[in-house]
Amino acid sequence: MHEYDTALKSVLRRVKGSALRELTGLSVVRWHNTDLPAVQNRRADMLGETADGTLLHIELQSTNEAGMALRMLEYAAAIYRRFGRFPQQMVLYVGEKKLRMRGDLKGPHLDFQCRIADIRELNGDRLIGTGRVEDNVLAVLARLGDSDTAIRRILRRIAGCGPERRADAFRELMLLAGLRHLGPVITREANEMPILNDIMDHEVFGPKIREGMEKGLQKGLQKGLEKGLTKGRREGERTIVLRQIAQRFGSVPPATLKRIEALPSSKLERLAVRLLDATSLDDLLG
Repeated sequence: MHEYDTALKSVLRRVKGSALRELTGLSVVRWHNTDLPAVQNRRADMLGETADGTLLHIELQSTNEAGMALRMLEYAAAIYRRFGRFPQQMVLYVGEKKLRMRGDLKGPHLDFQCRIADIRELNGDRLIGTGRVEDNVLAVLARLGDSDTAIRRILRRIAGCGPERRADAFRELMLLAGLRHLGPVITREANEMPILNDIMDHEVFGPKIREGMEKGLQKGLQKGLEKGLTKGRREGERTIVLRQIAQRFGSVPPATLKRIEALPSSKLERLAVRLLDATSLDDLLG
């Protein structure tokens, strides 16, 4: 979760507008250092402040944690110790499984509640329509209609950014897409645009993007394998990899095609990762 967590916090801190306001009802004007005084030396994910001084505490969560309400109560107390006022709180769930966490905690003389929101409450297509690249990147985690069409629109928006912002946005998109197993889709669509070559050839950002893509592909494919991919899904993955190979190196010889089609899913996964750095077909299959 660490890579996703870092990318998502970076995007959310820059959003400030429509997406964050739709989730929380508040517009943050500044973000605070999130180290909090506590016995456990706990660090909050995000702690912002609105123009009228309201504190907004957001925790990012990719799994259903049974004790989340207690954890949020501890955060609230620590924030009060530091700032002298309680925050509005929200757990932003970005996981794939159905949201099951509860945000309430009751006991003698205690009635605590915090909001727990699934990021899929956001309309991803509407986020893409805002024209802001941060909203567009965040949309990959939201509720989407046609994911392939959405990815193409997001990539076109990223392609219109300056070189440095384009590289950062693409890296963030690849990392967050790993939470939705969309890494292969993004790689396939990006291979059909000049954006990928432009970013991958950048001497500073290229290596970072390749690292992010490798992690996204590995995590996304591994998660799918653990669930037990159907035969049709495996065939789809082979089709995507073969299309990527043809895009990079031209037509695939029949003998090589037969060899790739016979690969099991585990080796196909490694082949997809090696494709990011291979300079020739022999290099890829060597």
